Amino acid sequence: MDKMDVVESLGQMQLLRPAWIKAALAANDRLKLYLTLLQAAEAHAERPDAPPLELAREFATAQVAASWLNELPAGACREGRRLHLPELLRLAALLHDDLRVMARPLADGGDPLLLGRVESWCGWLDALTDDSLDADQLRALTSGKRGDEDSFHLLVMDLHKALNHLAAELTDERIDGAHVWQLDEADRPRVAAFMRGLNRTRALKFDHPGLDTAATRDGGRLLLQNDIGTNDAHVLVIQVEELAVSLTYSDLHARRFAFFQTMLAELGAAWSAPDTRVSAGLNAGEAYQVGTATFACADEQALQQVLEGIGARIVFLIDWNRARKRLLPFVSKAAAVAILGEAARREVGHMGWLAAGGEQLIYGAMQGLGEDCFHIGDRLDQVMGAAQAEEFLLEVLALASQGMRQRQALPLIADETRLLLVRHMRRRRDEFDLLTGHAAYCHAIAEALRDALAHGWQSDRKAAARLAERAKQWERQADLLVMHSRTRAERHPRWEPFTRLIEGADDVADALEEAAFLLSLIADDHHHGWHGAVQRVMQQLADAVLEAMQDHVKALAIACTLGEESSGEDHDEFVAALWRVVNAERQCDNLLREARRALAGNVGDAATLLLATDFAEALERASDKLLATGYGLRKLAFSRVGVGS
Repeated sequence: MDKMDVVESLGQMQLLRPAWIKAALAANDRLKLYLTLLQAAEAHAERPDAPPLELAREFATAQVAASWLNELPAGACREGRRLHLPELLRLAALLHDDLRVMARPLADGGDPLLLGRVESWCGWLDALTDDSLDADQLRALTSGKRGDEDSFHLLVMDLHKALNHLAAELTDERIDGAHVWQLDEADRPRVAAFMRGLNRTRALKFDHPGLDTAATRDGGRLLLQNDIGTNDAHVLVIQVEELAVSLTYSDLHARRFAFFQTMLAELGAAWSAPDTRVSAGLNAGEAYQVGTATFACADEQALQQVLEGIGARIVFLIDWNRARKRLLPFVSKAAAVAILGEAARREVGHMGWLAAGGEQLIYGAMQGLGEDCFHIGDRLDQVMGAAQAEEFLLEVLALASQGMRQRQALPLIADETRLLLVRHMRRRRDEFDLLTGHAAYCHAIAEALRDALAHGWQSDRKAAARLAERAKQWERQADLLVMHSRTRAERHPRWEPFTRLIEGADDVADALEEAAFLLSLIADDHHHGWHGAVQRVMQQLADAVLEAMQDHVKALAIACTLGEESSGEDHDEFVAALWRVVNAERQCDNLLREARRALAGNVGDAATLLLATDFAEALERASDKLLATGYGLRKLAFSRVGVGS
């Protein structure tokens, strides 16, 4: 008689329950494997040519090594409505025995209805007489859908939930909130480290259920299980053995699975390739993801840091997909995931925002600013720019989280959100972003022209051709910015002055691109006489255009920051940069005349004379258009600081 028999003979059944629960949970793993094998057998009978389902991980999890079970699906075949399955009666015996093992901890004081279902299904399994099942019998075993009829699979799920409740009530011993039993002394600081991280962020779930933790020892391994939420397919189990941590995670949302992979990668996780699985009763029969993350820790301190980091990140999985979907009316899919990731890193989360109204907070703030800023159907990133919209939403998530934790009234949180949007809209620079982006392309062409003349590319056919091609690409990119601005102006009148300005600036890009094209023609054996005075004045002309372009870029950078509260130094520097553009245009006028004089005196070839003159005129025309753009920028900037033009 062993110790368990002695304890049972004395009637101290409660002392047996920790071991029984451990055995029952192991039986649950085996029963899930057996049901998966039945599904795999049915799938093979329907499509014998299909690749077999890979179940190595399930066999390892259930710690089952029977070869006949592994071979069972391949022997299945269908005859009419019946599925023939060699060794079915042997499998039924395993189902019967493990069902008894699962129910054993609940025998004393358990739910009579639940225990009655166990007896009923044990009888059902005993009544099987051959190695075949009809469609109704197979469905009765494997179906996970709840309705009028019970199923074996539903019973297993209900027993598992009852066991989890029993495990939570099993002992009064807790470690920082975790239910624990049969731990070694070395396990306790590890459980405490996990709970330290979990409790640091636990408040961010607010009233949502979940995050209950249980821990026990299984042989040489410490096992930690966390109840993330209520969905059967959303499971997290941690195994710790010596200095190695292994985490198995399953999730019905592929995007959330990838999100958790990224969060744990920051802790040093090495992830296995995720498996896609389908199980009856989970995720309405749709696929879900399963993967394993492993951590190799150098010492005990590193191991506890990993456990703490895992614990702190679990809360950000709760309702993650709901939060992602509610961000999509305002930003792109990638941006929504990035916002939730940064909210997790800042440990503000998204549940406070959802509890405070979610997207309605944002819609209310946008509506409060009126049609001058937002129209129905507008996305934040279209109006504010992607970067600004993301930062605003992150601040809203933080604001809502803090407000909800402080139990602020929802109207107060809504008002603070609206004021936050007002501040962001006042400092927005998106209109100028398009202008500065366009100016950057113009500057790139002007600088390339200056460098080309300095390196003598007017006589280098290949180099000049490459320059012309690059300039054409830059000019096309600048055109796209113009089109983008026009589209916005059609929806928002406030964009119209910026669109007029960028349309004028596009003439600069056209003139510079034309100059690059002409230089490629000159390099095509039309550079006779291009030396001495001609080279010198052309270089001076290109230098003057580039300097004017640089001052225009500087004026734009200052204009982005101008407002009624900007400093006098900013105003002075803005005006000085614009006047340098004016002076450059006058200098280019004079240099164009010098270029014509030099060409007339040094070039006798008609094609060279024509092309070189057109080249110089294109550069001078760029300075003219820069001057016109500068006047438009001056008018726009002065209106922002509250003075007339």
